[in-house]
Amino acid sequence: MDKPIQKKRWTRRNIAILTAGVLFTGFVLYTVVLGDTRSTLNVERDKITISAVERGVFQEFIPVTGTVQPQRTIYLDAVEGGRVEKIFAEAGAMLKEGDPIVLLKNSTMVLDAVNREAQMLDQMNNLQNSRVAMEQTRLSLKNQVIDLENQVANAKRIFEQNEILIQKQLVSKEEFERSRDNFDFLRKRLALTYETSKNDSVVRVAQVKQLEHSTDRLQLNFTVVKQNLDNMLIRSPIAGQLTSLNCEIGEAKTGGQRLGQIDVVDAFKVRVPVDEFYLARINIGQSGLCDIAGKSYRLIIRKIYSEVKNGRFEVDMYFENTLPDGVKRGQSLQIRLELGSEEQANLLTRGGFYQKTGGQWVFVLDANGKQAIKRQIRLGRQNPNTFEVIEGLQIGEKVVTSSYDTFGDAEKLVIK
Repeated sequence: MDKPIQKKRWTRRNIAILTAGVLFTGFVLYTVVLGDTRSTLNVERDKITISAVERGVFQEFIPVTGTVQPQRTIYLDAVEGGRVEKIFAEAGAMLKEGDPIVLLKNSTMVLDAVNREAQMLDQMNNLQNSRVAMEQTRLSLKNQVIDLENQVANAKRIFEQNEILIQKQLVSKEEFERSRDNFDFLRKRLALTYETSKNDSVVRVAQVKQLEHSTDRLQLNFTVVKQNLDNMLIRSPIAGQLTSLNCEIGEAKTGGQRLGQIDVVDAFKVRVPVDEFYLARINIGQSGLCDIAGKSYRLIIRKIYSEVKNGRFEVDMYFENTLPDGVKRGQSLQIRLELGSEEQANLLTRGGFYQKTGGQWVFVLDANGKQAIKRQIRLGRQNPNTFEVIEGLQIGEKVVTSSYDTFGDAEKLVIK
């Protein structure tokens, strides 16, 4: 009788299959549970820039471009309108104070000056004639007073004599009364003459003052007209360079029109436009550095123009010590405008990564430099060269600082 043969369950084949299944399942579990699931991107080392975090001196500054200008500029304007008669100096000429530049001619002003001068001379003649007439009147009245005083004295003597004689009946009553009446009449006439002389003196003084005031006013008007005529000859008010002159022979210029300008060429300032973002952080006394011919020069802010135009405001900066050799009007200077003092800080070199991350994260290399992992960080102040590291990075760690535009959403870089 045949015995049934038991089929073996754990054959080599089954064991191999089972083992393979277990290994595969374990690999899957390891990959899902314990493995690195971050998205990875392979990059070549020579196509990225790597910078190390360092400890150093940090100073916040912004690069600005200024234009050299004279510290003092005098504008030449036509005080009165006229036609350009003559030009004594051309643009670019060096002038001394008082040198003639342009002569204008205005026939109407010349005629007005002649008329005013004639009026003034007539008034002066009237004043002189009035003074002569008044002096004659004064002398005539004085002569009358002297004559009356003499007559009164004689009449008084006769009256006093008759007063004694009538008591002795040596003179008639009629003659006595006649001498008395004559004496009273002459006294009253003398008093009236005194009053007339006094009133005439007051009137004469008032009249003379009025004529003098009128004459002074005419003289003042004539002086102004004459000064305006003198202003038709434009002279240099200071010693300097005539940097511009907008005149041609025969050209008509109106009053107040700009004719040119004169610059003082022995002292310069630098006019600097600054982005309005920094308006609250710019103050008088702040400084900046610029390099000219291999030397560094410090400039100080002396004036701030707070008016914002096209997103910018302007400041005037002056050289702190000596004026650099060879500096010319209109020259452009690159200036590092300092916004703060020098401080020790952890620094990271600027790079294109900031445009992608805004300074919130970076790729940090591991110890062997073969991988770079995405890490959250925080950056602080910045200047055109470096960022101040606040947290997330340690001194000596290396960071990919070139552009991240080609990395997409990768969280890990494999560097080859």
